[in-house]
Amino acid sequence: MTNLTVFKTFCILCCFLCVQQDEPAMSWSESYRLSWSDFRGAPDINTSAVAITASGITFGFSVRTTDDQVVSFTSNVYAHFYPEKSWYKKDQADTHVLGHEQLHFDITELHARMFRQRIDQVKVSNSVRSQLKTLHNVINKELSQMQNNYDSETNYSRNVDAQAKWDIYITDELDKLSEYKSVD
Repeated sequence: MTNLTVFKTFCILCCFLCVQQDEPAMSWSESYRLSWSDFRGAPDINTSAVAITASGITFGFSVRTTDDQVVSFTSNVYAHFYPEKSWYKKDQADTHVLGHEQLHFDITELHARMFRQRIDQVKVSNSVRSQLKTLHNVINKELSQMQNNYDSETNYSRNVDAQAKWDIYITDELDKLSEYKSVD
């Protein structure tokens, strides 16, 4: 029995409409993997969790109108990691737990890609604002559900076989949506 069987990890999803200027955030990058030095928050000693990953999708858009008619729109979607809200217990964390936490961030990126794909399908109309806001709400619900399923099925990283299956699944899903990946 490993130390992993004794500890839980949790994911905090911080889904914001816009990034707050005073809150440091790291954008997801295909070329960068999280390290424990990215987890800068103070650990919660009152929980059995070994690590917490705070990540979420930030989203903004602008609409151009002519004569009260929407003629175009642009949007920005980012998968962010929040170092100050993410933490780990140094004496209990290991590389397996870090991999579990990285996959939480990768799941956030997957949903950012899904969101970008859906935005590409939105037709310019006077209802574009409400359509984009609705898409944002839907994708955040789906993201939360997948994060919860991931933790449940992997038993917070303790089920090594389930963890390996999720690693493969998320990698495959990210590859399928590679044209919508975050730009490094």
